[in-house]
Amino acid sequence: MVAQTAVMRELMKTSGQTYAAEAGIRLTDTPQPLYRTLVLSCLLSARIRASVAVASTRALYEAGMRGPRQMADASWQQRVDALGRGGYRRYDERTATQLGDGAELVLDEWGGDLRRVRAEADGDTAVLKRRLRKVPGLGPTGADIFLREVQDVWTEYQPYLDPKVIKGAERLGLPENASGLMRLAGKEQPGVLAAALVRAALDEKLAKDSLDRAAAGGAS
Repeated sequence: MVAQTAVMRELMKTSGQTYAAEAGIRLTDTPQPLYRTLVLSCLLSARIRASVAVASTRALYEAGMRGPRQMADASWQQRVDALGRGGYRRYDERTATQLGDGAELVLDEWGGDLRRVRAEADGDTAVLKRRLRKVPGLGPTGADIFLREVQDVWTEYQPYLDPKVIKGAERLGLPENASGLMRLAGKEQPGVLAAALVRAALDEKLAKDSLDRAAAGGAS
């Protein structure tokens, strides 16, 4: 039987990075990176490859849509074009509309600063998710993604390990509970752990490779 510690170690070698970090977001508790993570969460929640959502988040940033005001002020066509450069073509027209509407909502509801929704929720996960689902295109899946990604900054929500994370743990033969996973993760941040396990849930080959490398290391 492959040791769980070895499996976790091999998974972290290849997948120990949040999706926000992959998208070039240096996540801090400040308005712009929080908003960019919200946009990323909206894109990741669609039925499209995670790599495309990450690339499209970068493309929006490179096109100058770095905060809700810039996103709202951009034309619909500018948003469509940026999404297209990121490869996000299947839902680009609808998503371009949702991003504009969502930016307006963030400005109207929270003055463009998502720290205000954090203050409103006051550590209550259900309240935070309900507030976040006001954002067009986010929905329950997107709210889960956002919480997974920001938990290392909004630490009152740690560890946030939703069913997608647990599915990855199950695929790897790891504990299917937060305490067991955090114990195996050691010093890894919960957000990094969550992202790695989500990758295992989404990519059967990645999970198998982690298991194979762990087994090979144990046999050597």
